[in-house]
Amino acid sequence: MQLIVNGQSHDLDADPQMPLLWALRDLLGLTGTKYGCGIAQCGACTVHMDGMAVRACQITLAEVGGEITTIEGLGTPEAPHPVQAAWIAGQVAQCGYCQSGQIMQAAALLSLNAEPDDAAIDAAMSGNLCRCATYPRIRAAIRDAALRMGGV
Repeated sequence: MQLIVNGQSHDLDADPQMPLLWALRDLLGLTGTKYGCGIAQCGACTVHMDGMAVRACQITLAEVGGEITTIEGLGTPEAPHPVQAAWIAGQVAQCGYCQSGQIMQAAALLSLNAEPDDAAIDAAMSGNLCRCATYPRIRAAIRDAALRMGGV
C-alpha cells in the first residue's frame, strides 16, 4: 500500500485495517501525532487528509483517501506555519501532549475560515481536549495566527 505523507510517498507492507495513527508512529517514525484515547474523542491524533482535520486513530490505512499531513509536515523550524509561530509566541503549551493535535485542528480551521470569531473557534476546537486547560491561550493563538495569515 502506498501513502503520501508530508509530501513524500511511502510504500507500506501493512494490514489495510491498521489505524493510520500506528502506521505514522510505528512504521514511519512520525511520533508528533499522539495517541490519546483511541476513540476519536480527544483530538491528540489529529492530522490532515487533503487539508481536512481527521482523527488518525479511527482511520484505517484502507480508508486513507488523499495526502496526509502531520505536525512534522506542517512547517519547519526555519519556517513554522503561522499557527505554530502563534503557539510559540503565545507560549500555549504546558505539558504539550495535546498540542500537535490542537495545532493541526487550528490550521484546518484557518484554512476554511480566515476570520473565525470566538464561537467558530470554540466549535472547531471542541473535539480537542487539553488536560492542562490552556484553552484561553489556544483561542488567543488562533486569533494571532489568523492575523499572521492576513485575517482579522
